[in-house]
Amino acid sequence: MEVQRGKILIVDDDREMLDLMRDVCEGEGFKVCTEQDGARALQRIEREQFEAVVSDIEMAGIKGLELLERIKERSFLTPVIIITAFGSIQSAIKAMKLGAFDYLTKPFEMEELLVVIGKALEDSLLRSEVLRLQKEIQGRYGFSQIVAKSDAMKKVLNLVERICDNPSNILVTGETGTGKELVARLIHYNSPRKGKAFVPINCAAIPENLLESELFGYQKGAFTDAKFAKKGLFLEADGGTLFLDEVAEMPPSIQAKILRAIEDREIRPLGDTKSVKVDVRIISATKRDLRSSVEEQAFRQDLYFRLNVIAIKLPPLRERREDILPLTHLFIGGCSKQFGKKISRILSDATKPLMEYPWPGNVRELENAIEHAVSMARKETITVEDLPPFLTEGESSEALLAQAAQKQYTAAELEREYIKKILDYTRGNKVRAAEILGMDRKTLYRKLQGC
Repeated sequence: MEVQRGKILIVDDDREMLDLMRDVCEGEGFKVCTEQDGARALQRIEREQFEAVVSDIEMAGIKGLELLERIKERSFLTPVIIITAFGSIQSAIKAMKLGAFDYLTKPFEMEELLVVIGKALEDSLLRSEVLRLQKEIQGRYGFSQIVAKSDAMKKVLNLVERICDNPSNILVTGETGTGKELVARLIHYNSPRKGKAFVPINCAAIPENLLESELFGYQKGAFTDAKFAKKGLFLEADGGTLFLDEVAEMPPSIQAKILRAIEDREIRPLGDTKSVKVDVRIISATKRDLRSSVEEQAFRQDLYFRLNVIAIKLPPLRERREDILPLTHLFIGGCSKQFGKKISRILSDATKPLMEYPWPGNVRELENAIEHAVSMARKETITVEDLPPFLTEGESSEALLAQAAQKQYTAAELEREYIKKILDYTRGNKVRAAEILGMDRKTLYRKLQGC
């Protein structure tokens, strides 16, 4: 069975040349349509879809360059290959500037034409896939995908909608698991920068001696192990967004360099003698009170002002209880699909512990709890027995919440109690506990010293 390689349109007012190109391309499995007139070619492009267009540059009526421009207006992803006469290099250069994929200079071998068409189709497929993935990502981070039944989250989303097109730096604050990175991605993928990279880095997870090279990159030979040049994350995010998670943990020496990068809009890789211009929007996030860190001189005040141009504070889940059940159903759907199950609902008596628990780990903890429940469920309905033990055993969630509300627990004490519960849940597995808590192991070990 003959494999169809793609549908292409060839435009040339030289009938003999047109027939030759058609015969050669059809012999290689392409479906070929031909036109001798640029105007008729445009009419055909409006009616039909082509994987590539090959056009002579010199034709009666609409010339090849005008045809190229008109095609790009209608379908910018369609690759156009221009054929130009020997000695007309200036026309070829102009065609490339107008968006032509490539050009061939007469006389050329038919094998050259086939090679260029093949490359054009590969490029078109790649661009189409990138576009599809971008649309998928933008759909995933669209406003309709965010659960916001509560007034607190509605206010957050209203603010986010207003600032997406604003180029200013943003500081997102909130407890662990409230969705700070999700909000950062929401802003990026709904901003004019959505076509460029969103580059996240956890400032607490990388040692101080490596953080600078990660952010700014380095030249070959900049230090003993620098055997190759490395592009830093600032350059990776050029034109896009750099997300500095746990920014309060950034060492003072790096804070000064970040401040300089923001003020000068340029960075200097380690070992380089020249600075490089960068266009980066910075979104930072922290669970700490950064203003207090400034007052304690643990964080630079000038950098704080540069990062905190627009502030977004995310409410904890215990203050947006109207969102718990909608989030639960969202996570049930996602986990069911992931595990290949058909779980469609949760019993009302199983929702009671969800609504009563204070959720110190916020949305991330709820998601992990639902993942556990979906994994345990034997039927198409989640029951109380499927829920994690920390929701149904031990000290009641009502008592924990009541003590916290009465300020019998400080925030630090509540956190310690929560860490103990998660360690009980994971049977002492610190790696799993750190994942549920949304913190790196080093931070967990430090907090365990106070437990």
